[in-house]
Amino acid sequence: MGDMASYGLIAGAVVLGWQIAIQPLMQRAPVEAAIRLAPGSPLVLRRAAESELVAGRIDNAAALSRDALVRSPFDVRALRVFGLTEARAGREDEADDILTLAGNWSLRDDPAHAWLVERRLRRGDYASAFAHADTLVRRRQDIQPQVFRLFTVAGTEDPQRSLPVIASLLAARPPWRAAYLNSLSQTPQELQLAASLAILLEAGRAPLTSGELQGLYWALLGKGQVQALNTVRGRLNRPPPGVAVTNGGFADAAAPEPFQWRLFEKAGIVAEIVADDLRPSNPALRVDYDGYATGTVAEQLTSLPPGAYRFTAEVRTETGDPAARLAWTLSCATGEGVIPPLAAGAPNAAPNAWAPLAGRFQVPNTCPVQWLRLETRADDRRAPTVVWFDRIAISPAG
Repeated sequence: MGDMASYGLIAGAVVLGWQIAIQPLMQRAPVEAAIRLAPGSPLVLRRAAESELVAGRIDNAAALSRDALVRSPFDVRALRVFGLTEARAGREDEADDILTLAGNWSLRDDPAHAWLVERRLRRGDYASAFAHADTLVRRRQDIQPQVFRLFTVAGTEDPQRSLPVIASLLAARPPWRAAYLNSLSQTPQELQLAASLAILLEAGRAPLTSGELQGLYWALLGKGQVQALNTVRGRLNRPPPGVAVTNGGFADAAAPEPFQWRLFEKAGIVAEIVADDLRPSNPALRVDYDGYATGTVAEQLTSLPPGAYRFTAEVRTETGDPAARLAWTLSCATGEGVIPPLAAGAPNAAPNAWAPLAGRFQVPNTCPVQWLRLETRADDRRAPTVVWFDRIAISPAG
């Protein structure tokens, strides 16, 4: 009996070794060779079924996939081949059931999910179609353009039914969210879709981040969609449209550009928001300017209705003559209306003492959005100027 047991173990080891040895051949050898090597292997049968499906021999593919499933009932790829043969045979309801099962068994079976996307879209089932599309695009960056196109076409052609579904997917913060939002920046239809999604997301659990909203605002402004820009800002209240100058005290950088300070630096101009050395708990804008370079120092967009306004600020001089070398200006962002130069009174205060700065200007009817800027007034020689600004504000001149 002992010899028989030993013989059985040895024989089992040989068989197991053979099975292990031929596994790479069954996976990589040509299908014809793999069938001769292991005709009863479910792996080989499934590979043969896939090959027959690609060749268009549907009946052969169906028979081989069924044989593979008999031997390995949970082979997802065999199940997918069987489902696709049912679809090719015109039995789409049966194919839908089979491929849904394949997709549920494996989130990595791309052909099953792709077929289900197409099938559910033809049925008008956006929720199911886009759920399978989400599964695809989470794994495959290379098919992002195609999937994004599906979302965008549905969102522009059938917004009432599709937009809530797209917004629900985005609210889950999938890894493709930023890429999709960035893709909606070229055409008026894409920008309108992006604006609608921003409004829907704002009411949910995952509103646009400051960076995402900043991208949308810049895209709208860059394409001349000024009315849409103001509408989105008003609906989101980010930043509140009733505030003419966002972050006028330089203490809150949360608001997105362009409705937020953007600072420029170049040779001869250094602008930074730092703690005021006279009032350490108070941040302010400090400008170090050589008096010779030209350019914008700081800017932000605002949307003032037509009318007369008063500009106010606080200024403190460390060195130089800032009234001669720097100026606050307001200009029409659309380039249509002309705003007269801001007549700001020069401060009259001792060095290193804060003093008020004020001026008046008029916004015409043809200027829906404006740039508030601090700009240089260069001379032909260097004249070092170091100046601080704080508490920038605009109010109606009543």
